[in-house]
Amino acid sequence: MTQTTYDDIPEIALGWHKAGKGAALATVIDTWGSAPRPVGSQLAISGDGAMMGSVSGGCVESAVVHAAMDCLASGVPKLLTFGVADVDAFAVGLACGGTIRVLVEPVGDTSLAIAPALLADLVAARAARQAVAALTHLKTYERRLALGPDDARAAAIASRLRSDRSGLEEDGWFIAVHNPPLRMMIVGAVHVAQALVPMARACGYDPILIDPRGAFGAAQRFPGQRVVEDWPDEAMAALKPDARTAIVTLTHDSKLDDPALLAALASNAFYIGSLGSTRTHAKRVERLQAEGLSSEQIARIHAPVGLNIGAKSPAEIAVSIMAQITQTLRQS
Repeated sequence: MTQTTYDDIPEIALGWHKAGKGAALATVIDTWGSAPRPVGSQLAISGDGAMMGSVSGGCVESAVVHAAMDCLASGVPKLLTFGVADVDAFAVGLACGGTIRVLVEPVGDTSLAIAPALLADLVAARAARQAVAALTHLKTYERRLALGPDDARAAAIASRLRSDRSGLEEDGWFIAVHNPPLRMMIVGAVHVAQALVPMARACGYDPILIDPRGAFGAAQRFPGQRVVEDWPDEAMAALKPDARTAIVTLTHDSKLDDPALLAALASNAFYIGSLGSTRTHAKRVERLQAEGLSSEQIARIHAPVGLNIGAKSPAEIAVSIMAQITQTLRQS
């Protein structure tokens, strides 16, 4: 499964256009074999040849930039196909080559270019953490954004947003997925959190540590890490967990974990996990039921947290948690 990465490429392209530099967007729309970058990867090119992002890891960018200059001059998009040779693939960290199709589109006011207003709407939706799909027809270059379930292609769009997978439909529409960045809210600045925070960041999450106990979240224990020292339910009310958020409670203290879980279960978080033994969780279930939660609601909690891999050390427990979060995100 290919994964669409969330970065600032549309924002950069819009900024270059507004600054009068000119801008084009190159997007990987299809791949075969061992392609260097997944479908949906983007490269922004300015009118003076500056570029940000990547469509191949370096082996076809030069040709894409040249094509972008032509597109900016003509106002007409180009559809490019590249075969990545084995030697080039090896240079960007692959064992063998593949084929990439790249759509290069100028930003501008010509009939076939990306309209600046549409690009601005896309950027605004991304800034608001709104899941959005950008649709482009590869023959007519008709373009639109899909922001809700009433779209004519709602089923295909919902499926691609859910799986985080941009792709080409059989009728010629390319659906580019723009999901909000993944977040992980970790309640409890404990030893497991010290291992989990860097793992989460390496897997593309923005980790947020929540612990009102200042000594636990001290900078010496979590250097450079964002730590929210509010009570967990207050922190979550401000952070507003959504369908791109995983929540993990690690404190073993019901005074901290329970308010966090109540707030988590009232949200659309795609993953909720809580550290503790089977016996600890049974007592937790009783407390949550006393708060009026149903068995179906409580069943959303992964507890004991993490995949059952026999983890013992804090780092191993963090691995099991990260694996279970990944499994939930990608296989549910």
